[in-house]
Amino acid sequence: MHPNDYQSFYDERRQQTYAHDYSRFWADEHAYYKELRSFIDTFDLKNKTCLEIGSSGGFFQDMVDDYHGTDIAHSLSRHYHKTYRVAEGQHYPYEDHEFDAIWTITVFEHIPYLQAAMLEIKRLLKPRGVVFFAPAWQCRPWAAEGYEVRPFSDFGLEGRLIKASIPFRNSLIWRSLLVFPKRLWRHCSFFCGKRYHQIRYRKLIPNYDRFWTSDSDACNHIDPHDAILWFESHGFTCLSHPLHARALLVRTGALVFRKLGGHG
Repeated sequence: MHPNDYQSFYDERRQQTYAHDYSRFWADEHAYYKELRSFIDTFDLKNKTCLEIGSSGGFFQDMVDDYHGTDIAHSLSRHYHKTYRVAEGQHYPYEDHEFDAIWTITVFEHIPYLQAAMLEIKRLLKPRGVVFFAPAWQCRPWAAEGYEVRPFSDFGLEGRLIKASIPFRNSLIWRSLLVFPKRLWRHCSFFCGKRYHQIRYRKLIPNYDRFWTSDSDACNHIDPHDAILWFESHGFTCLSHPLHARALLVRTGALVFRKLGGHG
């Protein structure tokens, strides 16, 4: 999809897809509010320069004093009383090393140019800056066609087999059998000196015609362990899941990173 089409989709479908009344939505009603509040308090960010990538209606703009938001829709600007800029293409409209902290919540699974967007985090963050990184992890490939919410009668034989397999494929046992061997191999490879400069992920085909269920429009299936290895390979350290068993077994929730010194 061309970036202009991608932006048009979210401009046109924002109300149907997310149905937010931005003027009435309070930050503390958000599912990630407590985690984000803890992040801000832990790193004393109240008076620091902070950026939210994928800031939507600016729910969190009053949680810090020097807040900046960026998203792809011009129409969102009316919801802000702090700085808001529209992201154009693969570049966020800010200077190198401008921010003490960056957070992004349920956004990066929807970004078609994932590698470029992650490199932008590295570019924008000051040395010793911190990141709160919380995509929707491991989005399901069957979400785009609504297999979980549509009846069996909607599908042919292949589709019915896919729908019938979902409970098993969603089970922790099956997912562990698929994911854990790859994690263990990559984890060991990292400790043997391999670096993951390209983010490893599964590309999904988003549905921009019908929003069947959450993440029908997701572009990326990202394993949080792969995200940890990417950030660690790019001069960050993972504060929430250090590179031992906790990182190997990570399942969900936000990852917190600190960018190490230097401007690389």
